Amino acid sequence: MQNQATQTATLLPTTSREIQLAARPTGVPTAEHFALVERALPDLTEGQILVRNTWMSVDPYMRGRMDDRPSYIPPFQLGAALEGSAIGVVIASRAAEIAVGATVSHFAGWREYAVLEAATATPVDPELAAPQDYLSALGTTGLTAYAALTDVAPVRPGDTVFISAAAGAVGSVGGQIAKALGAKRVIGSAGGPVKNALLLAEFGFDAAVDYRAGDLAGQLAAAAPEGIDVYLDSVGGEHLRVAVEALRPRGRVALVGAISGYNGGAEAGPDLYKAATKEASLRGMLVNSYFPIFGEYIAKAAGWLADGTLRTRETVYEGLEQAPAALLGVLSGANTGKMLVRLG
Repeated sequence: MQNQATQTATLLPTTSREIQLAARPTGVPTAEHFALVERALPDLTEGQILVRNTWMSVDPYMRGRMDDRPSYIPPFQLGAALEGSAIGVVIASRAAEIAVGATVSHFAGWREYAVLEAATATPVDPELAAPQDYLSALGTTGLTAYAALTDVAPVRPGDTVFISAAAGAVGSVGGQIAKALGAKRVIGSAGGPVKNALLLAEFGFDAAVDYRAGDLAGQLAAAAPEGIDVYLDSVGGEHLRVAVEALRPRGRVALVGAISGYNGGAEAGPDLYKAATKEASLRGMLVNSYFPIFGEYIAKAAGWLADGTLRTRETVYEGLEQAPAALLGVLSGANTGKMLVRLG
């Protein structure tokens, strides 16, 4: 007879495929730095759940974790599965608080099945939004944009806001949130005419600059001749330097990422003396510092999704074996909106 404290599904898997870090890259990573491995799943113990992953997130910060150096989050370990945000369905449970059939968000992506402590999984409502939305607009991606523009570099009514990587996951959400917060003009930087057209037609930006066309400073000056008040930075390097040049007095910068330097060879950064003379603020942020407001944010953003205030795009790779290609793609700017891998 089944233990009453244990809920389980029939025909449970005994093995799971996962993507492991095979070697640490120098510079740009390649497929040879990853390995697809099958391993046995451990039996559940009290308080654990077994999750069949259905979606996983692929994010630029993961490149830093491939290096063996101290950071705000530990590096990936050689010969072990990578990890990251994922959504899945509980197929077995020895935890009274999470039942079989629940949809949960957790941090054990890069594998088909995950054995988790129930306390590390968060049930989500698939009726409120599509499950993958909890990895993008309703996940840490959306929370990053929201916290950046409400607390780190707060947008005020009438502001002019500049956003780099604007066709990406954080940037595309950030531009729309800036508008919802009362920004008068929102300018996005993206690579190529297709992405720039999307910023204007779908994401509601007022102007777009194509950094691949060159003369970023000249393009931004044409789009914001009176300067900018807020800059949401996911790129660093030249973008950050040009944005600081364009800041108005007491301008505000949210330092969210610096993808231009993730593979080494970082571009020259801003003139900090110029930032000081403008009494500007340049403030870094880690999204985990804002987890206490996650529930508040999801309630607000779900409403924005429902009424069309917030639109999202996804770039989806199919199957676990495509996860390394998805990461290489996000590092080269191949995605529009959120980069996701669909697992099943």
